[in-house]
Amino acid sequence: MKEFISDFNKLVKLRLTLTVVFSASISFLIGATQQGDIIWFNWALLTIGGFLVTGAANGFNEIIERDLDKLMKRTEDRPLPAGRMTTGQALILSVFMGIAGTLILVELNFIAGLLSVFSIFLYAFVYTPLKQKSPIAVWVGAIPGALPPLIGYYAAFQSAGFGLAYAEVSEAAVVITPLVLFTIQFFWQFPHFWAIAWVTDEDYKRAGFRLLPTTKTDKLSAWFIFISCVLMIPVGFLPMYFGIGGWVFTLLSLAGGLLFTWYGFQHLQKMEVSTAKKIMFTSFAYLPLTQLVLLFDFIPFK
Repeated sequence: MKEFISDFNKLVKLRLTLTVVFSASISFLIGATQQGDIIWFNWALLTIGGFLVTGAANGFNEIIERDLDKLMKRTEDRPLPAGRMTTGQALILSVFMGIAGTLILVELNFIAGLLSVFSIFLYAFVYTPLKQKSPIAVWVGAIPGALPPLIGYYAAFQSAGFGLAYAEVSEAAVVITPLVLFTIQFFWQFPHFWAIAWVTDEDYKRAGFRLLPTTKTDKLSAWFIFISCVLMIPVGFLPMYFGIGGWVFTLLSLAGGLLFTWYGFQHLQKMEVSTAKKIMFTSFAYLPLTQLVLLFDFIPFK
């Protein structure tokens, strides 16, 4: 049983899945705060449904890449390449999680459920095969990677047919708020994933993954990483600009953006794994911290 739990955690990429669920749950609470009423039972359902949907997407990803995972040190101990789980077993688990998670999210909100299906499809069946073909994969993968805030936000609202029953919250609010959350997470993924791709470049090459902007650890790729770091500064001002974030969030996101930029500049100068790691670790802290602070510094305009 202990070995199954360990393998299940690796199949669903537990740490990544929990990060995604955290992002969606924070956005749910923001949407609920905007309405002035948090239904904690629905929040629990979102957490369960979001975990299952994300776990399914990661499971499909590992099924498709099972032979490639054998070639990389960081993935060779996953249950499929290590032979501790069959493709059929992983497929049954992933299909079950995908269906169950989607049904839970659809019950909360039709749009949230629809976005979850789109996210699974785009991540597992478009982004995953693209990783071996073109660096455009990172741009494609950034879309499902930024959908959790939208799923979480809309899950906080009751469905009204194919739309939302959002009571006194204005139509502008239910459009602008999730788009701002989506945009921040979308742009964050470029310094995050490109830094990881630089750090793990040798391992990725064994599987033929082409995730760096030029597919190489060269000067142009370093420039792309630096520019993506700089863009985190203006992106951090979006909540205040649209009137949904206060000074605490803005100052924290500015500090994070400046740190991104400084490490991005260092990496541009040195182009070393050590400098890429600084960007990577900054990205690990930036998103959960800023999302949590935004929840408490959120201005719920109606």
